[in-house]
Amino acid sequence: MNVTIWPGKLAGTIVPPSSKSQGHRYVIAAALAAGESVIGNLSFSEDIEATLRCMETLGAIVKRQMDGATLRGGPCPAEIPVLDCGESGSTLRFLIPVALALAGGGVFRGRGRLMQRPQEPYFAIFRKKGIAFSAEGDTLTIKGRLTPDVFELPGNVSSQFITGLMYALPLLDGDSEIRLTSPLESAGYVDMTRDALKTFGVEICDIPGGWEIPGRQRYCPAKVSVEADWSQGAFFLAALGLGHDLTIKGLNSSSCQGDRIILDYEKKLDGAGTVELNVRNCPDLVPALAARAALRDGEITRIENASRLRLKESDRLAAVTDVLRTMGAGVTEEPERLTILGRNRLRGGVTVDSWNDHRIAMMAAVAALSCEAPVTVAGAECVRKSYPGFWNDLKGLGAVLEVSE
Repeated sequence: MNVTIWPGKLAGTIVPPSSKSQGHRYVIAAALAAGESVIGNLSFSEDIEATLRCMETLGAIVKRQMDGATLRGGPCPAEIPVLDCGESGSTLRFLIPVALALAGGGVFRGRGRLMQRPQEPYFAIFRKKGIAFSAEGDTLTIKGRLTPDVFELPGNVSSQFITGLMYALPLLDGDSEIRLTSPLESAGYVDMTRDALKTFGVEICDIPGGWEIPGRQRYCPAKVSVEADWSQGAFFLAALGLGHDLTIKGLNSSSCQGDRIILDYEKKLDGAGTVELNVRNCPDLVPALAARAALRDGEITRIENASRLRLKESDRLAAVTDVLRTMGAGVTEEPERLTILGRNRLRGGVTVDSWNDHRIAMMAAVAALSCEAPVTVAGAECVRKSYPGFWNDLKGLGAVLEVSE
């Protein structure tokens, strides 16, 4: 699907979709609880559907509703389950330890770049514990039992490995620890995990350099509502900073979501002079920040500590550079940073590739509104991964769009 966006101004009120990160965490916890849980304001993106589908495979009973879902934990399958993770990195990394704890492993299948994304922190644990694993094409097969232990993980790779263990270790028959071998990055995501676990009755204890996780715990059912997503709201905040007449509602300023730092970064981008933005703990904000920075007329923005973006749905540093340059922006790509020289307007009049990356497509749409000529985004259906209603919401705010196959 292609979407062509004409230059123009947005106006109106928007409530961003619910947090995908929090949604994954609530779904898994609810599916591990014996009673019925209710999750309100759950957006059924492709990634959330992947987690729901996998938890059903692991025995949960899921009832989808207009504004959320009810879930009840059930018995695990007797055989090693086959878990279709789609393109969701969170689903895969969160559920690898859970499947080991519940079912003695799993056959994990993925699409796109999912199986190219690194899993070495888990593999190092598996080698130590004698858990068998093999990867072939789009399939990762893991067999064995997770047992209580001290688990060492680097803190500077992805917090998703920490989250996966935090969900699985309470189910074991003894106490465990997670110890970090390097400083923790993306701490906000770990905070979100701990908050979700606490809501569902699971205890995680701080210790120097990591966490102690008591075993033999039970997940308790809960009634929750998923917050609006700061990482999706970032695109509308970028548009607001570019002069669009928007009111953005539903974002919790005291949220555990680390991406709420977008408010501070937008204030920096409002000022004059060179701005440096450290995205080590908020890599998902880079496409929105780049769209905003590309239109800081005559000003330089440096987006620093961004190397992890090369391991997302696309190589996002390359994708941001390619798309914005094609539209007429001044972007220099380096191994761990982007340097953006802002323009007053972008040239437009081009077709850009979404790189099959939802955040790249949304970045292109925001930037296209400030171009001199229309921009066509190829592969625009990729927004379904996190924000299926994005194009309709943009149109509802006054954007002139044309959709073609």
